Amino acid sequence: MKTNLWVKTILYIYKYLDSMAEAIDKLVERVAMNSFYYSLTKDNDVMQVSECIINLMDRKKRLINIKVLADKSLEKCDSIFAQMLIEKYIDNDKSEQIALRHGLAMRTYFRKLAQAEEQCAGKMSQMGFTSERLTKYLAAEKWITEIYQQFSSKEDKGEIIEEERD
Repeated sequence: MKTNLWVKTILYIYKYLDSMAEAIDKLVERVAMNSFYYSLTKDNDVMQVSECIINLMDRKKRLINIKVLADKSLEKCDSIFAQMLIEKYIDNDKSEQIALRHGLAMRTYFRKLAQAEEQCAGKMSQMGFTSERLTKYLAAEKWITEIYQQFSSKEDKGEIIEEERD
């Protein structure tokens, strides 16, 4: 079940991954361009600047890997399941709209959504990204772990998750 929480989390953050990677690129450029000024002070040196850039690039690599994981997992899922997951978590459509679009009763929709999450989680696990690995792999990404915790707390309370944007 925890892997399903990671599926929900990863698909929900999917739309933000490109923007985050671009922001990291800009930050790396800024750090590199300003490194001359950093080296003039005793507190900062080339090693610290290099370490900062390496850490940022590792972070970007992690985000890109998560995007690729989501893409490959969805490609390997049944097409109807993949479409439902995209509509629910990436496009943020309401459950009623998705059910209507697919001609499903609400109970059937939620059952199929759970099956889709389960199938996607299985595909991620087949690629080596189990719940435990994802927890360790994304531990440094606090914004992602906070979203994971939100999904987890809503599931613990038995709430049906309907993410709505204003």
